[in-house]
Amino acid sequence: MGDEDTGTGGAVSLRHTSQLAGGELRQVRELLDAAFEGDFGDEDFEHALGGMHVLVHEDGELVAHGSVVQRRVLHGGLALRTGYVEAVAVRADRRRCGLGGTVMEAVEGVVARGYVLGALSASAAGARLYAGRGWRVWGGEVGVLGPGGPERLPEEEGSTYVWAPPGGGVLLDPTAGPLSFDWRNGDVL
Repeated sequence: MGDEDTGTGGAVSLRHTSQLAGGELRQVRELLDAAFEGDFGDEDFEHALGGMHVLVHEDGELVAHGSVVQRRVLHGGLALRTGYVEAVAVRADRRRCGLGGTVMEAVEGVVARGYVLGALSASAAGARLYAGRGWRVWGGEVGVLGPGGPERLPEEEGSTYVWAPPGGGVLLDPTAGPLSFDWRNGDVL
């Protein structure tokens, strides 16, 4: 996907991490650091890499970002190929202009084309955006397949959202067991 007009005055591009030059990655990190007001660490940034990035530019400036990385989720005896959404952010002076929805529309396209499930962990500030787009709070337990075996992550319960792509996604049943995500640095101590 190349640049295209979004109707919001910006140009959207979709690129894999490997296609981003060092300066572009630095711009993404600077946007995320500013948007999350210092609450975005090195592990958070690492989690946003290795997949597809949605970049929104206005007048040559990066104003919004989101990424989708592949994760495996065990649920009900199945290993589900999951598009995990990371690092959704809009520059402070461009918030409430539809850019978050623009990013999520592109993110959802990535998930729909390549995965059976979308998942993310929402901040309180982002929850309304996701819920308004049909993402729903996972009503069951959340865990991780850690180095020592499965571990429950109760702090992720209530903030983990899931989305089934239309026509090809899976519908999850909280009574069938937890969502157990593959492990990555920072998930467990």
